[in-house]
Amino acid sequence: MTSRNAAIYAGLVLGALITLLPFVLGLLTSFTSAHQFATGTPLQMPHPPTLSNYSDLVGAGFGRAAIVTALMTAVILLGQLTFSVLAAYAFARLHFPGRDVLFWVYIATLMVPATVTVVPLYLMMAQLGMRNTFWALVLPFMFGSPYAIFLLREHFRLIPGELINAARLDGANTLDVLVHVIIPSSRPVLAAMTLITVVSQWNNFMWPLVITSGRKWRVLTVATADLQSRYNSQWTLVMAATTVAIVPLIVLFVASQRHIVSSIVVSGLK
Repeated sequence: MTSRNAAIYAGLVLGALITLLPFVLGLLTSFTSAHQFATGTPLQMPHPPTLSNYSDLVGAGFGRAAIVTALMTAVILLGQLTFSVLAAYAFARLHFPGRDVLFWVYIATLMVPATVTVVPLYLMMAQLGMRNTFWALVLPFMFGSPYAIFLLREHFRLIPGELINAARLDGANTLDVLVHVIIPSSRPVLAAMTLITVVSQWNNFMWPLVITSGRKWRVLTVATADLQSRYNSQWTLVMAATTVAIVPLIVLFVASQRHIVSSIVVSGLK
């Protein structure tokens, strides 16, 4: 190994340590008792490790918040996958008047900050009588997103037309083409889109904070912020809540890592 490569690896290791150290510290703090944390040093190992912080989360209503967040994310993901695939296929493979203009006008909404739409969306949901309901959490995000449609459209355009024509000759309709040709050829891209959607919705904070009140439909981000305000001095409890919130995302990333790398390789080759 040359000195140049050694310096590169050393820099990468240093960067990884700087990135991971806060997460490791938070994990250790979540297994530390409140008394030890108050009397010891932040870098001290838990002695002995305790699960009391996690059991206290159940009494604080954190379990329900986790269930609501998981259900909300699953419904939004299902809607995003369904409607984004349909819209992307229409923009990529179907021909109708104004297709390209409509697509670029829709994509231009990416330049609109999400905070700008909070008040109009809130007024719409309030007038429909849906404030502080589950459907108010999911409806604004179910019907596709500009980024997902753009990503899928560009990939669908790269799928050889001969595959679609061959399926048409075998008597396949548009739905058959989507199910048996387009989707199987797009699994890596769909996996990347799934990860992006899950992470963004799992970490969504502003909209659930605005549209819900009380504990019934509170999500993890709002519940964690509430813990920080109610238990300002109990950082062990807050770190336990943070760990519960990020562990599912880490597991999802590790499970889908192979598909994400495949999507990058496929995009690069094409």
